[in-house]
Amino acid sequence: MAAAATTNGALAMTNATVATANGASTDGTPATTPNGASATAAYGSPASHHGANGAGDGVPVPGSGRDHVVIFPFMVKGHMLPLLHFATALSAQHGRSRCLRVTLVTTPGNVAFARSRLPVSVDLVALPFLSFPPLPAGVESTDALPCPSLHLTFMHATGLLRGPFAEFLAAEEVPDGVTKRADPDNPFTRFFMDEIGDSDVRSWGVLSNSFAALDEAYVPFLESFYEAGARAWLVGPLFLAAAGDMPDGDKEQDPEGCLSWLDERAAAHPGSVAYVSFGTQAHITDAQLDELVHGLLQSGHPFLWAVRSDTWSPPVDVGPNSRIVRGWVPQRSVLAHKAVGGFMSHCGWNSVMESLAAGKPMLAWPMIAEQHLNAKARGQHHRRRRQDSPEGWRGRHRKRGGRGEGSGAHGR
Repeated sequence: MAAAATTNGALAMTNATVATANGASTDGTPATTPNGASATAAYGSPASHHGANGAGDGVPVPGSGRDHVVIFPFMVKGHMLPLLHFATALSAQHGRSRCLRVTLVTTPGNVAFARSRLPVSVDLVALPFLSFPPLPAGVESTDALPCPSLHLTFMHATGLLRGPFAEFLAAEEVPDGVTKRADPDNPFTRFFMDEIGDSDVRSWGVLSNSFAALDEAYVPFLESFYEAGARAWLVGPLFLAAAGDMPDGDKEQDPEGCLSWLDERAAAHPGSVAYVSFGTQAHITDAQLDELVHGLLQSGHPFLWAVRSDTWSPPVDVGPNSRIVRGWVPQRSVLAHKAVGGFMSHCGWNSVMESLAAGKPMLAWPMIAEQHLNAKARGQHHRRRRQDSPEGWRGRHRKRGGRGEGSGAHGR
């Protein structure tokens, strides 16, 4: 039996939907080729874009006797990464016993990114990303958009994936409730986007990329949005769940040599470097980047700054003790590095999870989506931890002869 994880009756995930039933889910995207060897995939028979890694025949295997989880992440790096980790963890925990197949669906332009971060036990399927002017050709992920105004156009372009995804599902033993929603000719599908809220409420529950120490108190409230008996599971941070089973491509990508640069500073000045990154979605103007680099330099702290813009030129020389990089940065490894003492971030959820796992404080500059709520929740969690810890601010204040809980700092 195959099960497509969806927001409408199977499985959902906050901040990253596990899969879509219509090819254009709230968080659905295209994927990689079956063997990851090619960035293109034919769109014809179901067998032309489906297959198991390592098999080499590209032939669907319905009725194989194994449950099948299909994961279709939206084409945003911040959504893809936790679902790549989720796919890896599922395959590692259940795939070895051959009781579970895991397939990740994406588009040709995202194949290389996904393949390098998945074990071969996870199947990859690439669906064609069709032309959708004025979206530039080859743009299959939001981080490649030339300007923010095209984001809505990109969202509409994902609707063209419904047909290919329906054909893929047709080759699988998928429950009727899922395949009918994937049929572009079905009346329900035409109104699916208007029905997502209701479908979500009637689902079995939700998986959240969080953990009990941070969000356990909110689980009952989350479950209250669903029908009686639905559950909310805190399964994160997903990159930790998959940590021992990620391929080398996910562990070692450091094309800019950031880790070796940090190594040079760790021995003499541990915890001295500020890491700065605002993710792949936020568009920051050149004027804002100018002000930020001046502020970072005036702080007096060395910094490692991952800049998304390819056109901005720093108005000042940052000197030998700081560095600006424009390529991919291995953020988890950077945050875990002993040379790094803090993280200036947009508070995207992946960044929040990674900073917490590394035990590094954050300086928040939220910009879009739920980032302002993330920043507020992160601050509240940090304050609770400090207040509850005997070595937190209360303990330190008492050691200095302060008034403990009655101090003015606590009152504010």
